[in-house]
Amino acid sequence: MLVLAHVSDIHIDGSERNTSHAARALTYARSLRPDAIVLTGDLADHGTTEEYETVRELIAGDDVPLLLCPGNHDTRGDLRKVLLEQDGDHPVNQALNLDQATIALCDSSIPGRPEGALDDDTLAWLDSVLAATPGVPAFVGMHHPPVALGIPYVDGIRLGRPEGLAEVLGRHPHAIAVLAGHAHTAAATTFAGLPLLVAPGVVSTALLPSETSAHPPVDRDLPPAIALHVLDDGRVTTHFRPVP
Repeated sequence: MLVLAHVSDIHIDGSERNTSHAARALTYARSLRPDAIVLTGDLADHGTTEEYETVRELIAGDDVPLLLCPGNHDTRGDLRKVLLEQDGDHPVNQALNLDQATIALCDSSIPGRPEGALDDDTLAWLDSVLAATPGVPAFVGMHHPPVALGIPYVDGIRLGRPEGLAEVLGRHPHAIAVLAGHAHTAAATTFAGLPLLVAPGVVSTALLPSETSAHPPVDRDLPPAIALHVLDDGRVTTHFRPVP
């Protein structure tokens, strides 16, 4: 059995509140002894060096493998420099090969834009990662969900041109699930015939139109939460957990 802890949208912004929420979520995720932690974007709120230095402190010093990808609030250059000790502002794509699964996180951010897209280089990278591990179950993740979730505020800035992603996934039958963040809500649906599993919010929770008429439709009082994806006997089961 393999367990992935999925944390997203920690939005470090210099405030004690957001840092505390993120620290609690990551500490709780580690305490569950997962095989890996995936962090699907919006690590920083303004994409500043100082915010990434705080993120670096939060994710440092752990023997649990951790993969991350940027969100629309992140800046590639500063994220690379501070968190990955790399130069450049090209897409931040990361892959991890475990015995039981491959995890590929794609950079769906568009610099300066709230919506997302996967460029040709990223799709080619994903294709090559999946081709290198045929027969090994693969999780593919990114920040922006590729389908509407029923929250217009979020749906208007989801992943654009998802056909390219669907085409790549269709070439690799060992891909078993798509992971996303961005929406600040625990959600499960389908994309390209696969489960699409969206991480809940850490610093806030987005609400459906039937739950609120506020704009933005966000509740900052609900507790932070994470997702746990369990792979067992070829089947993925997701559990959503509020952080104690």
